[in-house]
Amino acid sequence: MGRSFPDACGRVSGPARWIRGGTAFVVLAVFVLPTACAVTIPDSPLPVLDPQVALFLGPALDSDQSPFLTPPREAPSDVILDSRWARHPLIAERTHRWIDFWTGAGAGDFTRYLTRMTSYASLIDADISAGELPSSLRYLPIVESGYSPSARSSAGAVGLWQFMSGTAREVGLAVGPLIDERRDPVRATPKALGVLSSHRQRFGSWFLALAAYNAGPGRISRLLRRHAALAPLGDSLYVALYGVLPRETRDFIPKLLAASELARSPERYGFRPESGPLFRFEEVTVPDATSVDVIARAAEVSQDLIEALNPQLLRGFTPANQETLVRVPPGRGAAFRRNYTLISAEERVSFLEHKVASGETFGHIALRYGVPVDVLRAANPTVQPRFLQIGRWLIVPRAPTSGE
Repeated sequence: MGRSFPDACGRVSGPARWIRGGTAFVVLAVFVLPTACAVTIPDSPLPVLDPQVALFLGPALDSDQSPFLTPPREAPSDVILDSRWARHPLIAERTHRWIDFWTGAGAGDFTRYLTRMTSYASLIDADISAGELPSSLRYLPIVESGYSPSARSSAGAVGLWQFMSGTAREVGLAVGPLIDERRDPVRATPKALGVLSSHRQRFGSWFLALAAYNAGPGRISRLLRRHAALAPLGDSLYVALYGVLPRETRDFIPKLLAASELARSPERYGFRPESGPLFRFEEVTVPDATSVDVIARAAEVSQDLIEALNPQLLRGFTPANQETLVRVPPGRGAAFRRNYTLISAEERVSFLEHKVASGETFGHIALRYGVPVDVLRAANPTVQPRFLQIGRWLIVPRAPTSGE
């Protein structure tokens, strides 16, 4: 899984003909391409345990008599936050560094993360409760994505839970040019929690499960075989392996511990996050290609609301020739169904249309409008890219207007 935070966006613009309800006129199309920026803090000159100590000291280090431990703080019980290894000096020092960063230079960003969390926390809490999982996992999207469904890491991980495309497909999430369910909090959350639960069963430790979520279970298994093959599984191995873990994975648990501490008591640390709109909805069925502005018009709500409830719709419209479940605000389903039947098929899509000029290819046109080539092809399934005809009009899906 990738670890990044949404930030700056690039923009590409160009003239095009706007198609809406059969009427054409010229507009200046602006496409927003979300990017992400990684946040790190300087490494600490901390002592690193030799991984081989786990071979001999694993059971002893789990003893209540371990001298470096401090009593757990008064807080609701949580197996991750209350692990005695969360209070090991190696982990505690990095945790405090992240607390210092997020209450200092990163305070503005962290306030935004807390505000976003208010929109999705109840949804995530329900899935955590259903799986009888540690409640602190509700803070993992702060670390992963800053609680942004549109977050994309430099490695290509996407969504609140930062799924890579291969892992997403393995667990049953759709990843395509038009729909990417990694961005869908409703679909992605139980899948992410399922992956974490599976890692917990495999490694016998939430610390190792989280490390596997970040670095991959195969990599963690190889490190265990190489450095601690005979040691009993437990949170102590995360500390024992600290020096040989990938740099990002070393900070993964300290960041979660820091985010949990701040998010559980935001006022104590000077945060005053606003309350975001709750992610509440009802689902309706769209029978064919329909753009989000038409869905909004049928539901009698703003386009921004439809886009916020359906971040999985990458290009602002549902696929052709198939039924798609989309979300509308609570209580708007009946209005949508009533109004949608009155909209003709020709009026259900709003796209840009580009007239092919001499020498242009799909690649040229896709680059001009900031649209991936596979998206352009998906919107024009009957067009052969190698046989583009001069003067032919191509449908160019537009990007949704809202952003993080």
